[in-house]
Amino acid sequence: MAPDRRLRPATQSDVAREVGVSRTLVSFAFRGAPGVSGETKEAIFEAARRLGYRPNAVAADLARKHRSAVGLYLMDIRNEVYADILSGVRMALPQDGNRLILSVSRSVDGVDGGALESLIEARVGIIIAATLLDPDERVLELAQIVPLVSVTRPVAGVDSVYSDDVAGARAATEHLLSLGHRRVAHLAGPIYDGHIARRQSYEKTMRDAGLKPQTLAADDFTQEAGQRAATLLLTQAERPTAIFTHNDQLALGAREAAYGLGLAIPGDLSLVGYDNSRTAKLHGIDLTSVDLHAIALGQAAGTIALERLNDPEAPVADKRLTPELVVRDSTAPPAP
Repeated sequence: MAPDRRLRPATQSDVAREVGVSRTLVSFAFRGAPGVSGETKEAIFEAARRLGYRPNAVAADLARKHRSAVGLYLMDIRNEVYADILSGVRMALPQDGNRLILSVSRSVDGVDGGALESLIEARVGIIIAATLLDPDERVLELAQIVPLVSVTRPVAGVDSVYSDDVAGARAATEHLLSLGHRRVAHLAGPIYDGHIARRQSYEKTMRDAGLKPQTLAADDFTQEAGQRAATLLLTQAERPTAIFTHNDQLALGAREAAYGLGLAIPGDLSLVGYDNSRTAKLHGIDLTSVDLHAIALGQAAGTIALERLNDPEAPVADKRLTPELVVRDSTAPPAP
């Protein structure tokens, strides 16, 4: 008596019997290998749909000794910039090709080895990592285990796609100086390898203008951390008239701190963020921000990941995008 296929998932052998071809030919059809006519391929796919057969992508990778899945690590899905990077990566990957496996850090500060380990255990062929806070040495070690594309942060010896943070921070600081601000503070993020260029560029721009930098590091990159740190800045005897923040989340926190202290934006405090998130564009917030082109970063990273899968010996990619300062209503000349 023939087994009842309703009690188990359909297999390639079931599809082969249905069409009257060999299982090997069915395997070739699903792998896109040559030697299968268009008519036979159509018959195989139709039988697979009828029987409910779903190819096992992991098994297919093992059979061809090639891992086609792309892993995507995101530091913080609550930050809109990472959702945009995800959108960009999806645009770059063929809809009927490479699987995309997502892993998000569970740590507040984004240092979460478990999220990366889960991608390695899933046997992905390459990891797109946005954003790694690990030391450079650790990133290089990871890249020896699984090929890696670092997004938003350049790492020597590793495929990298990033925005020019030096230029972006300089544009933000010079904008505030051009409005007449002299007490410009920078609300920075915690210090990690590869994530201090914005702070350094701000400080250099201030010194070049003959002014003293005032940098305060928040304890993480969230809105809540921004509010705590900005409250310290804004309750000083000689408070800053403008604040440039490491990202939009910190800027939104600084905005809440200012309003909590009865300060108006931009009347009493000018505010510049970094990321140009969707929230920054909302009416009533209208945050001046540096656009790092997150979707374009994701698209470039996806393209580089596919190129690396196809040619593991290709030269290391280093793609730097030019950010753009988007001026809105959160900045104005200081009050007289």
